[in-house]
Amino acid sequence: MANRIEPKLIPELFDELQTERFVTVATVDYETGGPSVNAISWVIASDEETVVFAVDRRSKIVENVKYNHLVVINLIANESTYSISGEARILKERLENVPLKLSLIRVCIHEVKDVMFYGSKISTEPGYEKTYDEKAADRLDRQVIEAMKNSVDN
Repeated sequence: MANRIEPKLIPELFDELQTERFVTVATVDYETGGPSVNAISWVIASDEETVVFAVDRRSKIVENVKYNHLVVINLIANESTYSISGEARILKERLENVPLKLSLIRVCIHEVKDVMFYGSKISTEPGYEKTYDEKAADRLDRQVIEAMKNSVDN
């Protein structure tokens, strides 16, 4: 499926973005005008044309999006690597019902492109472990994802 371009998420990617997972987000640095890449995990697809993610409201991502709405989310899934480009807007400055001060950002998808190099596939997707209290991490993750879904539904 190398270099396949779609206007929205294909069903397999939509399914992959229904739970917390590792992705990177590229924005335009508002101070330098250069690229800025961050790893995040609180990201979900609300529909095939929209992705939302939560980040600390002090994150540089928030300021970058205020100055330049264009973003790219890099997702490794479905044995490939995808570039999900779109226009980001701050949906909520402060996500409610979570103990952290998080902002919720909505990305309206313009293009989903398979960017895996020719003749290859991903054999192992990246994994990660939370380095703080496992029960607290699970509780926080559930709270954030639920708050994200509730915010999008309203």
